[in-house]
Amino acid sequence: MQEFDNPVYDTYLADPFCWRHDGVYYAIGTGKKETGDEAAAGRVVPIVRSVDLRHWEPLGTALMAPKEEWGGAFWAPETAFHDGRFYLYYHPSGNGKGFHVRVAVSETPEGPYVDTGVPMTDVEKNPFCIDSHAFQDDDGQWYLFYATDFLDSDETTFRGTALVVDKMIGMTALEGNPTVVMRAHWQWQCFERNREMAGKREDWYTLEGPCVRKRDGKYYCFYAGGCYQNETYGVDYLVADHVLGPWTEVGGERGPQIMRSIPGEVIGPGHLSIVSSPKGQDYVVYHAWNEAMTDRLMCIDPLEWTPQGPRVPRFARQIERVSS
Repeated sequence: MQEFDNPVYDTYLADPFCWRHDGVYYAIGTGKKETGDEAAAGRVVPIVRSVDLRHWEPLGTALMAPKEEWGGAFWAPETAFHDGRFYLYYHPSGNGKGFHVRVAVSETPEGPYVDTGVPMTDVEKNPFCIDSHAFQDDDGQWYLFYATDFLDSDETTFRGTALVVDKMIGMTALEGNPTVVMRAHWQWQCFERNREMAGKREDWYTLEGPCVRKRDGKYYCFYAGGCYQNETYGVDYLVADHVLGPWTEVGGERGPQIMRSIPGEVIGPGHLSIVSSPKGQDYVVYHAWNEAMTDRLMCIDPLEWTPQGPRVPRFARQIERVSS
């Protein structure tokens, strides 16, 4: 397994999604402009390319943003490849509208990706849908996992952003019957204490950035939890026997079991994607803060599948020490 000199790319690239096509690796993500701190328009979504996962070259921007979304943010893009075409799922909030899921299409991995013109979720009915991840099951059926808000709560299920999955109709539409994958249940998943949301002030919790893999008959849903803005951010995973669940939590009160901050080394690692080498070795591609906490930068590490479950060796000792 390769070891990496992280970060592997020294320019802001949060929520990195990496895939391999025809022997070349590509990665897209949320650039600094796409966070919404600047008025984004025209071409958005940075894209980079590599032949070895170590050395990356910028290719510019991949998405032709629809004009009705200009001026807002463009969060967490991901791609899927099907029947010779590339589909880019992304989450805009143009002109102060809520975040929703849109899809753009290209004949090449580099783009340009052109929006279909029809949003996949209705911002009027649901003003916050982010971090969509397309997964194809063994029977060919595609599903879209994404994060959305829940305003209800009780003693064990907390208010906040959490994960759902919906069946896809083709590659550009959803069935419209999302089912809950997992809600927040643990204090380590807290995004902000005493947060004002929808006219109510209460602690807010976050599960986001789903990434699904199937291995040995089991479904694994990796997700980021906590607050991306600080060291509480980390990655845990869920396990199920069916793509629609029920899903079982792994970390629970022990906290994230895939990656978490390492004092003096890594700050706020999270929102991973998984890419495989031609020899079948899996790697996690994720972002972490630089030391000054001004930029989220792309990092890569090997992913091991052990009898006890998936693990990232770089984080395993820290997780074992903190979880014990």
